[in-house]
Amino acid sequence: PPDPASIRVLRGHKLPVTCLVISPDDRFIFSASKDGSLIKWEVESGKRLCVVPGGKKGTEERHMGHASHILSMAISSDGKYLATGDRNKLIMIWDAATCKRLHIFTGHRDAVSGLSFRKGTHQLYSASHDRSVKVWNVAENAYVETLFGHQDVITGLDSLSRECCVTSGGRDGSVRLWKIPEESQLVFSGHQGSIDCIQLINEEHMVSGADDGSIALWGLTKKKPLALARQAHGMQGTQDLQQPYWISAVAALRSSDLLATGSHSASVKLWKCSEGFRKLEPLWDIPLVGFVNSLKFSSAGDFLVAGLGQEHRLGRWWRIKEAKNSICIIPLKQRPAPPSPKASESS
Repeated sequence: PPDPASIRVLRGHKLPVTCLVISPDDRFIFSASKDGSLIKWEVESGKRLCVVPGGKKGTEERHMGHASHILSMAISSDGKYLATGDRNKLIMIWDAATCKRLHIFTGHRDAVSGLSFRKGTHQLYSASHDRSVKVWNVAENAYVETLFGHQDVITGLDSLSRECCVTSGGRDGSVRLWKIPEESQLVFSGHQGSIDCIQLINEEHMVSGADDGSIALWGLTKKKPLALARQAHGMQGTQDLQQPYWISAVAALRSSDLLATGSHSASVKLWKCSEGFRKLEPLWDIPLVGFVNSLKFSSAGDFLVAGLGQEHRLGRWWRIKEAKNSICIIPLKQRPAPPSPKASESS
């Protein structure tokens, strides 16, 4: 398990960190916050390479950055474009190398809560509290189409290299897989509460987390979860008024069996998908105080980044005063290779 003393804490946002991405070469982290600011960090040194401050409401015209809470973020798989989405319906496209703003997409009618680039392309998917998913071509600054189906606000979105994306539908209790060329969607159900976060593990499996405290592991061919961990982060409150800790972030080390989940239970949990993705086994707890609003594994799997805040990404239900609005880099040790069988026999 990671040594808590080896966790690096980067501070630069005044308000809770809501989302982050790691560049495809694992050298940089981009993070954003409820204060509307966007920061590019260098992983190795922990330095801030570039800060785009948030502006006041109504200053969008003369101000380069966002003027409301940034809720979502994505980076293209070639590391060229960064996209950020805010509570004020806007999607901004940035040059990831220079942090210059290239374009603003408008069209959503409510907060933009999820963004993802299709792997190997400059096609961007966006999800919004207006219950729709939109498809954009970033290289040509073009809107492509809108997809409808969710019955409530969409809280998260992810995609890989196929022309499809998956979304978590908040209180409508569904996870959806959108097949874009076929204009069809598959509906998955299994959580009790509001489904707040989702990530694809590989082209066949995904993981989602809900405010009923459960984590679900899905196969894209089955309507019900392959595995469900209830009260995954335990319970909070007094004995008569107990409720599960909400799951506020999930991450998967792509194409592996390792998952991470975050809540405000003072720890990030690592899980193993075992028995061919039929079971969720808890591995370790990593102590971190605050709302874990975003989690991402580096591509190489050698570190995990958590975005922390005193408040939940989507609202202000509670505040955790002792939490620091920060980015935490958690190094993951690679297990040393087992000794050769000969050595163990002689010992």
